[in-house]
Amino acid sequence: MIRDFFRRHTLLLCFEAVLVPLVILLGMQFVWLGHLKKASALAHKAALHNFLESVGTEVQYFYRSGAERALNLPASLFKEGKLDQVAYHWKKKPVEGTRRLFLADFTREQFGNWLVFNEQRNSLESPPASDESLAMILASSPWQLVRFHGLREGTSSLQVDERNPEYRFVLNPIFDESTKVVGVTGMLLDEAYFRDHVLPSTIGRLMPGFFPDSAAGDMQVTVRDRRGDVIYSSGEEDGKGETVTARFPFVFADWTIDLVSARNMPEQLASASFAFNVTLSILLALALLGGVAFAFRAADRAIKLSTMKSDFVSNVSHELRTPLASIRVFAELLRLGRVRSPEKIQEYGEYIEAESRRLSGLINNILDFSRIESGRKTYDFTVSDVGEVVAAVLKSFEIRLAPEGFQIHFQGSGTPLPSVEMDPDAISQAVHNLLDNAVKYSGESKEIAVRLSREDDSVVISVEDHGVGIAGEEQKRIFERFHRVSTGLVHDVKGSGLGLSIVHHIVQAHRGKVTVRSELGKGSTFSIHLPVKRSAPSLGLHGTGESPLRHRA
Repeated sequence: MIRDFFRRHTLLLCFEAVLVPLVILLGMQFVWLGHLKKASALAHKAALHNFLESVGTEVQYFYRSGAERALNLPASLFKEGKLDQVAYHWKKKPVEGTRRLFLADFTREQFGNWLVFNEQRNSLESPPASDESLAMILASSPWQLVRFHGLREGTSSLQVDERNPEYRFVLNPIFDESTKVVGVTGMLLDEAYFRDHVLPSTIGRLMPGFFPDSAAGDMQVTVRDRRGDVIYSSGEEDGKGETVTARFPFVFADWTIDLVSARNMPEQLASASFAFNVTLSILLALALLGGVAFAFRAADRAIKLSTMKSDFVSNVSHELRTPLASIRVFAELLRLGRVRSPEKIQEYGEYIEAESRRLSGLINNILDFSRIESGRKTYDFTVSDVGEVVAAVLKSFEIRLAPEGFQIHFQGSGTPLPSVEMDPDAISQAVHNLLDNAVKYSGESKEIAVRLSREDDSVVISVEDHGVGIAGEEQKRIFERFHRVSTGLVHDVKGSGLGLSIVHHIVQAHRGKVTVRSELGKGSTFSIHLPVKRSAPSLGLHGTGESPLRHRA
């Protein structure tokens, strides 16, 4: 039982074997993409922070390197009174971004001596009384107190004084070998240079490295001073997107730099990427499932076709054995002389003839199907009387049906029927197949009705039985090759499964149609509609030449 189940459902199980891992894979990919979405958002935000940190580092390097180059002076210049060499040093190595270079000498006077560098005269001069001079003195005054009290501080290091936003200083205390402060060098920063040159060049240089060209336009950088006023902006503020804020680490420490994803926040970018990847995965999965389903459908059709062909061989073998066995029995009785009565001899001869006709019909169906499949089936059209063709078929059935108790009721048309251009042998075969089908599926009923009528421009041949009937969902497939109605009776009734398929082909070749009306348990009516008015046949329709009406089944 289990073996039969697996044999019948092999393709379904194979499809499930593909579908289940694919669903699991899609589920895992969905979870992975969800984690990737969160990680992408965090990574994007980290990239924004890294960019701001890099800007701050670049600004710090710019000013720190300049200050170290200009302000690191040997203590001997102060102790030996050689400060005039400082002016030469500053002239030789100018520092960008400064408004003023100055120094305070604590070795000569008690409270120190302040000198500023005059670039035009290339000399050190005493500063005039001004707010700038006062700010310069206040910035270096802590080191003046250290010197005044004789304290020892250690090694020099750069210091930043931004207590007065108008005057921002970078200071470097100078110590002698005994770690006493002998002076202070310093530079007054140029805010305009920082705003107009340092910021644009630094941001413009770093932006492409952190963000591709396609995303750089979506980034907006804004620098604000301590009051919140915009000092620099790379574009118009629109208030959209994720904003990341940082402060400058060395100078201008009270200023902030903001980076805004002007069009897409990190979460939006991650969500868009997540949606795209999920959609792409689903589409690829559907394409894969479609391909697998198509392959399994083709395999299923091949298996069903193989099964139908096997059933066809089995059924045809049975169909051939039955008339052959009857012919052999009657012929043997006649040969052995066991039948003496002339009436019996005639009866047995009629049986032999009927079974021979039945056998011929079956063989003709098989041969015609082969011709239809290979496209070699042709028809010889002549103007013929439909009534005569049907009568000849009914006469051939009388001998076969009489012993089985069947009665065929023929009802002709009330008015004369016009002649139809047709292939009489082909139409005879079609009617024969319909009668044979009616006999097989009449069940307990033994009555079959054959009617001739005219409907519009067609002559109609109808064959009606009162047997098992055909379900509605089966009626669309009964004209397919090898198809047999799925009822319990199909296992008891033998047949090739080609009769109705050949009928359909023959009627189509005659430019007609075949219809069926059926109801389960009440019987079926098959009708062949042959057009009265047909277009004149071309030269290939007679004989064995090529026919333009040739139809591939």
